[in-house]
Amino acid sequence: MSRSRHSYQPRLGHGLPHDPLNAIVGPRPIGWISSQSAAGVRNLAPYSFFNCFNYQPPIIGFSSQGWKDSVANIVETGEFVWNLATRELAVAMNESSASVPPGEDEFALAGVTPIPGTQVAVSMVAESPVNFECKLTQVLQLEGADGGKLQQWMVLGEVVAIHIDNDLLEEGIYQTAKAHPVLRAGGPSAYYAISDDLRFDLVRPDARK
Repeated sequence: MSRSRHSYQPRLGHGLPHDPLNAIVGPRPIGWISSQSAAGVRNLAPYSFFNCFNYQPPIIGFSSQGWKDSVANIVETGEFVWNLATRELAVAMNESSASVPPGEDEFALAGVTPIPGTQVAVSMVAESPVNFECKLTQVLQLEGADGGKLQQWMVLGEVVAIHIDNDLLEEGIYQTAKAHPVLRAGGPSAYYAISDDLRFDLVRPDARK
């Protein structure tokens, strides 16, 4: 099949109005990460390069462009919390992305309520229907194909406690769409929601045997 294609080498530029990479790899879940310095200063920030990487033990991670307060706090204390960003909390999540001086509390900036974790000394977002308390496992500085160090750090943590609003569980099964998660897409401002109307099911080949 013949088709017209736009091709480019990223190191030479994409030649488009906006880098399409994060629109292609998307929509992506939001890593709404709360952390706390050793001095007790709270931090809350969203990261769109985020995902889950292992079942047992559960490992989640996010990547930060630059050595930001979240990374510094997590390295200092070894702890963080992931908070589910929902459609109802989307504006608050976006407000917490503001560049503010160290020491300013993004919980207050975003208008959300901090509540203490049960296994880590980091505050959770009370309004979020799901929270993962995490212990740091690895911090990796990413490298290019040439071996050069990038100003990009991946933070991985083991989930040591999970909190889920009971109304998101039906017969013990978590209802993804019912939580109204928001997902990051491309461009400077695009997000998406999900709906049960768009759901479809596939059974893995091995499960058919």
